[in-house]
Amino acid sequence: MPQYQTWEEFSRAAEKLYLADPMKARVVLKYRHADGSLCMKVTDDLVCLVYRTDQAQDVKKIEKFHSQLMRLMVAKESRSVAMETD
Repeated sequence: MPQYQTWEEFSRAAEKLYLADPMKARVVLKYRHADGSLCMKVTDDLVCLVYRTDQAQDVKKIEKFHSQLMRLMVAKESRSVAMETD
């Protein structure tokens, strides 16, 4: 399970993993109050990518990336539903 040290590497790898097979990809956000750390994990059951941080500026990046992934998920789902109804 590779843990990335830089946000840029992690975000590229996670987006690539999601786009490879959107139906298998999962995203998990985990906050530990005791450490003040946030962990983001993206997996498709074969590959698991992890990024951990305790920096406030990284939390904003994670929030932006997470919302971007959610928009991709909704867009793909709405297209497939539209194709099924035709």
